[in-house]
Amino acid sequence: MKRRAQFLFAAVLAFCGAFPAALHAQASNPGPAHSSPPVTKPWRFAVSGDSRNCGDVVMPAIAAAVRQSGASFYWHLGDFRKMSSADEDIQNQPAHLGKSLATPEYVSLAWQDFLANQIEPFGNLPVYLARGNHETVQPKTRADYLATFGKWLDTPGLRAQRLLDDPAALNPQPYYHWIAKGVDFITLDNAGQHQFDPEQVAWFEKTLQRDFANRKVRTMVVGMHEALPESISKGHSMNESEGGTESGRRVYADLLDAQNEHHKRIYVLASHSHYFMDGIFNTEYWRAHGGVLPGWIVGTAGAERYKLPPESESKGANAKQTDVYGFLLGAVDPLGRIQFDFHQLSEQDLRSAAGARYAPEFVDWCFAKNSQAH
Repeated sequence: MKRRAQFLFAAVLAFCGAFPAALHAQASNPGPAHSSPPVTKPWRFAVSGDSRNCGDVVMPAIAAAVRQSGASFYWHLGDFRKMSSADEDIQNQPAHLGKSLATPEYVSLAWQDFLANQIEPFGNLPVYLARGNHETVQPKTRADYLATFGKWLDTPGLRAQRLLDDPAALNPQPYYHWIAKGVDFITLDNAGQHQFDPEQVAWFEKTLQRDFANRKVRTMVVGMHEALPESISKGHSMNESEGGTESGRRVYADLLDAQNEHHKRIYVLASHSHYFMDGIFNTEYWRAHGGVLPGWIVGTAGAERYKLPPESESKGANAKQTDVYGFLLGAVDPLGRIQFDFHQLSEQDLRSAAGARYAPEFVDWCFAKNSQAH
């Protein structure tokens, strides 16, 4: 009897010693596909960007439609407020109507206005943020961005993923990723002067390597503010700087490798150009330099709408629209394939969401006149 008790005690000790190591191994290597419930039905997410100018009118309408769609989260790809001067929607709020809003006062309230009037309407639906170039307008800094939006960059889920990747990564960054149902959603930061700096590129390539080793990750969706170089929107993209062109081409090549050599499904999303376009990388350059990745621009969340590129440049696009507001709705099937559809808002959608907060004439102006495309 004594020998049996000693044996059981030793077994318990061995189990307790092995259990933490087993947990760590399971976290690092997800193991066989049946270790978690399989995805058996499609699920959705929504994305758009550029909500300056009329975002306080448009974003509540986007939030209402996204929530109605059953999307699991909303992803904002940057340019929350204009920052270089007061947005028209802020100028037309009852508290500021008819007044000359001084720049220091505007700058001090702009980001809080974004959170209160554009993010709060999503309620408890998760929202992910990417940094746009207007988030870098002086006097705002990278540190200001991290301080103001830290809650959205350091959610429990994002923090857990970051520390799993690197236990020393205690502080959030403007770039991050999270894995949901076999899809790795990667937010990149190309808003700064150096676009993708060496530190971010190293992080991105390590993230890809982990995905290559994880057979549960079948799909990668990469979102950022400015489109990667050599797109149809080349004139308003990472091509506008030498560093952006070089680092952006490298990221594109990495994604081609992920698709062609590691057989991952790749989708690339951006905003920055204030229109909707599907097929942005179907250009002569990428057809001659490795291949065309699926890519979209969806800068349609309230910013002043832009003209489309000339027909000679945009003829390769699958679809294109300007003078529209809305969002891209992605439907993910059980195999990780994603069908993207643009959900366009009507003037009545804007009127319903704006309620009595804005005069009907201003809502009309946002819908019909907030544009360079005429």
